[in-house]
Amino acid sequence: MEWHDRAFVLNARRHGESAAIVELLTGEHGRHAGLVRGGQSPKLRAVLQPGNEVTAVWRGRLSEHLGTIACELVRPHAAGLLDDPDRLAGLTAAAALVTAALPEREPYPDVFASFEGLLRALDSAADWPARYVGWERDLLAGLGFGLDLGRCAVSGVTTDLAYVSPRTGRAVSRAAGLPYRDKLLVLPGFLWCDEPADRRQIESGMKLTGHFLVHHVFVPQGRTLPAARSRLAERMRRAAAAGTMRN
Repeated sequence: MEWHDRAFVLNARRHGESAAIVELLTGEHGRHAGLVRGGQSPKLRAVLQPGNEVTAVWRGRLSEHLGTIACELVRPHAAGLLDDPDRLAGLTAAAALVTAALPEREPYPDVFASFEGLLRALDSAADWPARYVGWERDLLAGLGFGLDLGRCAVSGVTTDLAYVSPRTGRAVSRAAGLPYRDKLLVLPGFLWCDEPADRRQIESGMKLTGHFLVHHVFVPQGRTLPAARSRLAERMRRAAAAGTMRN
């Protein structure tokens, strides 16, 4: 059996003396792993960096087998981020989330498209923290756990939305939520309207999406958020306090 697909590298780990097992996010075959022969060579290690876009050819005797993958580099996204630890942390967190959240070999075209959009935002470095938080919101939607941030769950208004119910994922207006604000999550404006995002709003957005990733995706599996995502959240929290994260 054989297939060809566009893909983004999620991770690669050593296998034996010279090979590697790579996990890819593919356009038509979902999260898919395979053995890369010679994957420990300097040339292929450079190709198999998280975030890199590749063309992949998978071959296996049966569809359920691990099989082998040959990867040809299309765009080296990872190389452009090596001198920026903030953006590199964003890429690492996103790749770890996709690896942990998506079931194997099930296509998620919306997640594939949104991951590609995030990589473009990381490449350009323009407003990437806000784009990252928006990507986590879109990941939730792609997995079937979309947040309803368009109107107030209490009054139905579509203006001055300020909170989100941690139970339902629905927005709540400032007026309706004020008496219960200590029990609600903060909804940063950039997630529901065209509003610039400052560092404090980025931190609030990470808390918001992180809550629902834990509640909907990881707790049911008896797992926690990937360490790379927790490190990014801490980096953003410190940046908000110090005003240092580049965006």
